[in-house]
Amino acid sequence: MRRTVPADARETTWHAADGHGIRRLDWPAPADARRGSLLFMPGRADTYEKWLETLAEWHREGWGVTSADWRGQSYSGRLGRDALTGHIDDFATWVDDYAALWADWAARTPPPHVAVAHSMGGHIVLRAVTEGKVRPDALVLSAPMLGLHPDWMPSSVLHVIARMIAGLGDPRRPAWSGNEKPQVIPHSRYRLLTHDLSRYEDEEWWRTTRPAILMGAASWGWIERALASIRLLEAPDLLEAVDVPTLILATRKDGLVSWAAVRRAAARLPKAELVAFGKECRHEILREVDPVRDRAINAIREFLDRVVPARG
Repeated sequence: MRRTVPADARETTWHAADGHGIRRLDWPAPADARRGSLLFMPGRADTYEKWLETLAEWHREGWGVTSADWRGQSYSGRLGRDALTGHIDDFATWVDDYAALWADWAARTPPPHVAVAHSMGGHIVLRAVTEGKVRPDALVLSAPMLGLHPDWMPSSVLHVIARMIAGLGDPRRPAWSGNEKPQVIPHSRYRLLTHDLSRYEDEEWWRTTRPAILMGAASWGWIERALASIRLLEAPDLLEAVDVPTLILATRKDGLVSWAAVRRAAARLPKAELVAFGKECRHEILREVDPVRDRAINAIREFLDRVVPARG
């Protein structure tokens, strides 16, 4: 399942308001086991192929599952100055894309409607919820990007630095060489994402099989816009007004997003529950070794059974 798109899933193109094509995957639930509908959104430089194992698990539980690229990633084009650099003009573009996708998807699928997202995707989805553009019945965030490293430095200071650097040249230029983090070799990248080498190798297999999904560094423009968006979510009373039941999965040893920022956000969200992991877990919680991943999957199942129980 990890290296096969299910035969009964459909890969199609959805068009945003401006006509930009967004690749999506729809995997309807079996007619005799409809639990509801779940929309999963991946992270930066990410692609739904990596998450097929988890999507299959939810599908077996009776959920109709949908996932999609972000504009400018995977099979949904590029916005940087080359074929590898990840860039965006503003995170508001992604928020609006997601809100339109959600509205179209929710109108065509049975309730309850659950939003699930990872890393950068978690940031965008949470922002869409805080802005009132999306109203899921439940929200699940895996290692959401609510702060960047170094997390001992306030995001306001990081933003000033990023804005200065982005302004020194083309903001579409890559901020580093490589994939996830400056000056890391592939083996180090593996150490940032998961302890499970076989699951990490699934991503490499998909990149070979479908080369168009490959993406490298973020642009300086992306970094500056990411920090601007992070600061928006830090505004007083914003998260405090969110009344959607929310489950957050995060690890204290995350090398890509700030654990401290996630912990602060969880404390501000009135209906949030935080499941915390330690050194046994890296950034891609749902692609970790079985004991860690099982705990995460079970936590999501228990949460959804409680806040959006199956209808008799």
